Amino acid sequence: MKNHKIPRKFYARNTVDVAKDLLGKILVRRAGQKITSGIIIETEAYRQEDDPASHAYRNITKRNEVMFGQVGCAYVYFTYGMHHCVNVVARSNQYRAGAVLIRALQPAEGIEIMMKNRNTLDISNLTNGPGKLTMALGITKDQYGEDLVNSSKLFITDGLERDQRIIVGPRIGIKKGVDKLWNFRIEI
Repeated sequence: MKNHKIPRKFYARNTVDVAKDLLGKILVRRAGQKITSGIIIETEAYRQEDDPASHAYRNITKRNEVMFGQVGCAYVYFTYGMHHCVNVVARSNQYRAGAVLIRALQPAEGIEIMMKNRNTLDISNLTNGPGKLTMALGITKDQYGEDLVNSSKLFITDGLERDQRIIVGPRIGIKKGVDKLWNFRIEI
């Protein structure tokens, strides 16, 4: 079956629903002739007004402005002085901003490239964190604002027919908004 890019309307819904529905989809990165990809197995939702853990909570800034823009675009930011994290802008009309953090992938294509990028042979430790997966796929601030619906360099496609149980829990590494159980994962 040929994988198709996820259409923009998929992202124009409740951010929490999009976070759940991204599980099993495939994140694809094309750099020249090199293609790397992985099945999305963990996500986190971040909204705006009702989410003090969100980068968009206080309002629009240079860093987060893409979260207020068109749904289906990449929000890439640098954190802890060493890691990039990739999100996809997703929200309903009820909110001014929102994004889904891609937290973990199951490596699919270009595994040798990912191992080289991460300088590891341990496939179980290759893309099991947001900083690890961006390093493995070569995602940097250069992809900030990339239109995942129309880009040929970074995009998300349909993937598995998902029948796995979704495991729900609190988001990881935050101090505010800890009551929101907006971390979602599946085991493949």
